[in-house]
Amino acid sequence: MKIRAGLIGCGKVAHIHARALSDITDIQFVAVHSRSEIKGRKFAKKYSVKSYTDIACMVRENDLNMVVVCTPHPNHAGSAIPALQAGAHVLVEKPLATSLEDCDQMISTAKKAHVKLGVVSQRRFFRPVQRIREAIDSGKIGEPVLGIVTLLGYRDKQYYRSDPWRGTWHGEGGGILVNQAPHQLDLLLWFMGEIDELYGCWANLNHPYIEVEDTALAVIRFKSGALGNIIVSNSQNPALYGRVSVFGKNGATVSVQTDGGAMFIAGMSQIEEPPLNDVWTISGEEDMLNSWRLEDEKFFKTIDPIQYYHQLQLQDFMNAIVQDRDPLITAEQGRRTVELITAIYQSQRENKIIRFPFKP
Repeated sequence: MKIRAGLIGCGKVAHIHARALSDITDIQFVAVHSRSEIKGRKFAKKYSVKSYTDIACMVRENDLNMVVVCTPHPNHAGSAIPALQAGAHVLVEKPLATSLEDCDQMISTAKKAHVKLGVVSQRRFFRPVQRIREAIDSGKIGEPVLGIVTLLGYRDKQYYRSDPWRGTWHGEGGGILVNQAPHQLDLLLWFMGEIDELYGCWANLNHPYIEVEDTALAVIRFKSGALGNIIVSNSQNPALYGRVSVFGKNGATVSVQTDGGAMFIAGMSQIEEPPLNDVWTISGEEDMLNSWRLEDEKFFKTIDPIQYYHQLQLQDFMNAIVQDRDPLITAEQGRRTVELITAIYQSQRENKIIRFPFKP
């Protein structure tokens, strides 16, 4: 049986998902929804699918098993909930939503409808990222005691002018925290666990033509007693790198450079550098970095890295439907990232430490 799939939204990232869906043997991509009938028809013609302006109608008329939401962030709940209520399993582009209220409504709707809800975080499928998860799970670094996210990228005026919703609180829901950083924040939480308390702040350092933050910082205490630090910024020209590092109780350090050089922009640029483990000091494995680097660089040249990792996550979500299991990245995990982002915003507004769980 093929999983029948549809898309909601037909912007830049939707084209990545459309190509990935079309290339998965066990998925039949059949429909797309857009609020604009003209844009929807143009997108549908490109991929030989049907176009709809009503989400529930699209799901029911095509007996869709799976829907991928690719709308602007503040519209995620409004796009996902009708699809969930119509009986489709839904995978949402990151972040899950821009408010915890929206996240909770989406999760509650999925549970009531007995369908699955997941969020896109395709960097979890990077082999260097999975090496870190495996090292933690096998106890090679002991208990994780310190986690650090460093994302030093750049976005120019052309990027923010490429869509009218970018760089606005109403249209985007935030800046780098909401748009570029969720991938690294998801990895930090995946590696380090639940947050106990956080102090954060943000600023707009060199993008006077946008409303939202281009830089944000946070200091974290996890429930395990471990500490964390977040520095994310779109203010470095040229862009430098995105890294997630974990330090273990036994003194070992494992780290991944998820992004190097100019940061990938959906529909506007390519991924220029492969993801790599940049630090690895586990006893007896210190010499693995060179062989892994060669292996990862060689593999990177054989794939379209943009489509490949999205395709892996789509396949995982498809398999979760068929096998009736949780997807690798659940909606609850997606909510944790939104909770972290919300806490940083609230910490600055109130100029105080935010303790988890909290009411925004």
